[in-house]
Amino acid sequence: MSERELKRDLAILPISVVRELTGLSDRQIRYYDQQNLVNPERGNGKQRRYSLDDIDRLIEIADFMDAGYSVTDIHEMDAKCERQALQKQDADLRQVFADELLRIGRFDNQLH
Repeated sequence: MSERELKRDLAILPISVVRELTGLSDRQIRYYDQQNLVNPERGNGKQRRYSLDDIDRLIEIADFMDAGYSVTDIHEMDAKCERQALQKQDADLRQVFADELLRIGRFDNQLH
């Protein structure tokens, strides 16, 4: 990452800015936090501090809610995406391992 790129994960935005950027109310933002759909960092005095990634996530959640999805539905979609990501990561690691075994001559190409 270059020095000039935005640090999207830097949690510096207070809820008042988040409200303006997302069009959500403080109550909605806090509700999504309470439901563990977004996890803002906490600053001094326990104030929530949001990142640009959190802003994107809040907008995504609001879109899902507007489309009629429930909090449970969103949690299930998140869990499914996480499982798929882990399965892909596992498959990728297995492929790297198999490729390395082939490279060093310890893997029968017929089995791959």
